[in-house]
Amino acid sequence: MLLGLLRAGLERVDGRRCVREALSGSAGARAPAHVWLAAIGKAAESMARGAHEALGAAIERTLLITRDAPGAQFVAGGAVEVLLGAHPLPDERSLAAGERLLAWVEALPPEAQPLFLISGGASSLVEVLEAGATLHDLEELTRQAFAQGIAIGELNARRAALSRIKGGGLAARLRGRPAQALFVSDVPQDDPRVIGSGLMGPAASGEDRVERRVVASVDDAVAAVAAAAAALGLAVHAPGRRFEGDAVRLAARFAHELCLTSAQLCVWGGESTVQVPQNPGRGGRNQHLALAAARLLAGHADLMLLAAGTDGIDGLTEDAGALVDAETCARITLAQLDADRCLQQADSARALAASEDLVHTGPTGTNVGDLVIGLKLGAGAARALVDRHGGARSRVL
Repeated sequence: MLLGLLRAGLERVDGRRCVREALSGSAGARAPAHVWLAAIGKAAESMARGAHEALGAAIERTLLITRDAPGAQFVAGGAVEVLLGAHPLPDERSLAAGERLLAWVEALPPEAQPLFLISGGASSLVEVLEAGATLHDLEELTRQAFAQGIAIGELNARRAALSRIKGGGLAARLRGRPAQALFVSDVPQDDPRVIGSGLMGPAASGEDRVERRVVASVDDAVAAVAAAAAALGLAVHAPGRRFEGDAVRLAARFAHELCLTSAQLCVWGGESTVQVPQNPGRGGRNQHLALAAARLLAGHADLMLLAAGTDGIDGLTEDAGALVDAETCARITLAQLDADRCLQQADSARALAASEDLVHTGPTGTNVGDLVIGLKLGAGAARALVDRHGGARSRVL
């Protein structure tokens, strides 16, 4: 059931669908032609597909910069160029992709209509450094941010300070020509000046004629989960404010709210942080949050909690997060592991793999931050839900 609700949230913010709808609504009035499309980020392939479905032959060139290689699967009209950057730590590929993007913008012919599709991950996937800045500087900034649990907005501001194309630098290269930019947002307030470290944020100086629109955010995903739960007859609590901060503290808050609420389902959207030790184990912020919550759910047979990244990737793992219940810590103990120790070592993936509570979605085609969904039902109803949705403890969406 919780996996089905997660699926409803992901479908609402699918990059392909959101971009297709956004462009289909304006295509007739604009009569687009000679479109040059650049899609950058973890949802780049999905967003580019949506653009091609909406605009068809009007798209003459496509530059796709993403984390995973779509390979021959990306079939579209016009010339298509695919580049891979690195994520979450940038490397030489990210710099090569940045130089290519800059050259692509400089080569825009007068008749071309530039269309930029930006999603989370662009900060790492593409970069052109300021004079004096080095790849080592960028790598160290990213590592320190992970170790210190720096929020995404602050991290992106620091990244922009090292960049020639972030913080409005790329928009400035358009030199006032009209362009359109659509965003799938994974940052607080959905500010284009922050998404992708401001890769297509407003130019700091000079004329800026870029039309910017956010087509998907975590608020949309939360609303879709809430609507799907209500359609099942569940009483729903969906706070409007996005969560942020330390994952362990958030786990305590969510578990507390779930215990006290009169609702049967709670859904929260946002992004947590984790301070990791010098030699961390495996895991990500959602697995860390879920494992911390599992300790508090022990003995509460009526409670379950799912924490997942909407991009299907949590930290350096290929799992989206985890779905934990009252028996999670018992299963971890039976596997001869200690949940507290795994949390201290930032080794949540190891513990949750042992309890078979990891959630695997595969590529989702979006990236709007994280979803946490809590379920509060009687013990009998909770067991029935588990049985109905598969007896295997491993969760695959």
